[in-house]
Amino acid sequence: MIVRSSQLNVTDCGTEARRPELTDIAVQCGTSSIGLAIQICPVIYTGYNESLLILNHKLNAACRATLDDSVTPPVARFNIPLNMTHACGSIFRTTSAAGTGIFSDFSNIQTVNISGVVRSFDLTTGTITYNAELKYYYSCAYPLEYLINNTQIDVSASSIAIKDNNGSFISTLNLELFSDSNFTQPMIIPQLGIELRTNVYVEVKATNLTGQYHVLLDQCYASISRLPSNSTNFNLFVPCSVDDFTTMIENGDSQSARFFFPAFRFIEQENETVSTYYLHCITRLCEKSTCSTFKQCSNNRRKRSAVDTSEDGITKTYTISSPEIITNSEGSKEKPHDVREEEDNSSVGLGVAVGILAFICFIALCVAAVFYKRLRN
Repeated sequence: MIVRSSQLNVTDCGTEARRPELTDIAVQCGTSSIGLAIQICPVIYTGYNESLLILNHKLNAACRATLDDSVTPPVARFNIPLNMTHACGSIFRTTSAAGTGIFSDFSNIQTVNISGVVRSFDLTTGTITYNAELKYYYSCAYPLEYLINNTQIDVSASSIAIKDNNGSFISTLNLELFSDSNFTQPMIIPQLGIELRTNVYVEVKATNLTGQYHVLLDQCYASISRLPSNSTNFNLFVPCSVDDFTTMIENGDSQSARFFFPAFRFIEQENETVSTYYLHCITRLCEKSTCSTFKQCSNNRRKRSAVDTSEDGITKTYTISSPEIITNSEGSKEKPHDVREEEDNSSVGLGVAVGILAFICFIALCVAAVFYKRLRN
């Protein structure tokens, strides 16, 4: 049932009460949802309100607008999840195009275009109406890989659906960085970065997860790009192989997987003040009774593939990413030129001191000569 809003009227809008324009809608293509903001005063001027703006013919509460009068001018806001089954009737179309903006690392990739329309709902009964029909179109484009692999921008959590004997439920995987071995102090990375060789402690943890499963990391690697395709990357560990500087603390033993590594930099960023990169962990859930099997590595057993999901007792993979890690490249470099500069500065300082002392001695000798001459006279 549609109910009229009485929070704002034409009088409240003042000079903002006008005919609608094409620029009245603002679209924000977010990492987990699409946000729409429609200026509400032109809507009220035309004879509607936020409750009469219908998103893709969906009347359920989750897809309705909310009035935000804390901003000027006030707006009606919609929030559309990036989920094909809960996208409030949005249309998903896949096309091939080159990546742009924050997705410029991608070239000639498939792009998913998510679009829809907000229409006005006219309550007028009868044959005619004097209210104009309002239509607000929106559209956002995302790389297909982004939506499929759950590789999110600046987002370190992934919601997953698990089904066991007790039914289906949603669990959330989180990747967090810590600065201590007890995993109690979240790592705060300053603008100038952390020093090289600083230990970075990583925890991938599941919440709302049934006790039947443990967290198992298949592979963790670092890449220069938020979205790792076509980007330089470095493996911290892969199945049955761990980098010499990576220390695994626990993996497949509980609902948390933990490891740490010393902070490094990418050589291709050597001319930059800081080196910036991101961690990506390919994660599975394994049943408690079978986790030990998947952790074993021997000549008699085929190494597990990071994309092999056919084995019993283990779920498919999920990729989660960390916030950006910044290391201070300049502060940790050897600086032989600085040492020589200090030696040169020391030599210059010594020369100046000797010069001043010689000048004082010369003045003293001159004064002594003058006194001696006067005494003789």
